[in-house]
Amino acid sequence: MSQHQAELLYDFGSPTSYLAFKQMPRIAERTHARLLLTPVLLGGIFKATGNQSPANVPAKAKWMHSDMALWARQHGQVFNQNPHFPINTISLMRGAYWATGKGKLVEYSHVIFDAMWGEHPRNLGDEQVLRGVLVEAGYDAGDFQQGIADPAVKDALKASTEGAIARGVFGCPTIFVGEQMFFGQDRLAFVEQALEQG
Repeated sequence: MSQHQAELLYDFGSPTSYLAFKQMPRIAERTHARLLLTPVLLGGIFKATGNQSPANVPAKAKWMHSDMALWARQHGQVFNQNPHFPINTISLMRGAYWATGKGKLVEYSHVIFDAMWGEHPRNLGDEQVLRGVLVEAGYDAGDFQQGIADPAVKDALKASTEGAIARGVFGCPTIFVGEQMFFGQDRLAFVEQALEQG
């Protein structure tokens, strides 16, 4: 990978991925870098690496909620804790590859992240709720359901997740600049420095 490219690996169920996803385009613009988006399945990464969600550690989950609010305020972002968290994101992440096939990954990612962590967080684990979000955004919900059942879409998500694990990824968001790996949205200043030096 080029040193002047940042690759963001993310899962919609990760609030820190939401914050990173919203900030990375600004960083890429400031540093004149290319931004590559790579959706992955965080649950698969956790299973392979023995890591786990902060939501499974009550003290950490409580701290993280206030920490996310601080970072959102720092970045001038809207952030609300999703009362339905944690949500199984496999359909959402397969949807990212369905959207990729239509040239709409960025647009789709904004829609799903905003519905998960934005002004009015929704239960995207509920098929009817997700259908409503997709229709509201102008997508064909039937096409989505058919798309995420496509073996090629399933394989694309599996391949990106396995590829991430092979590169040493253990959580989301992870950002690569060249071979250098940065974990967490609180490392974005270091990502920007690496891009400026590239």
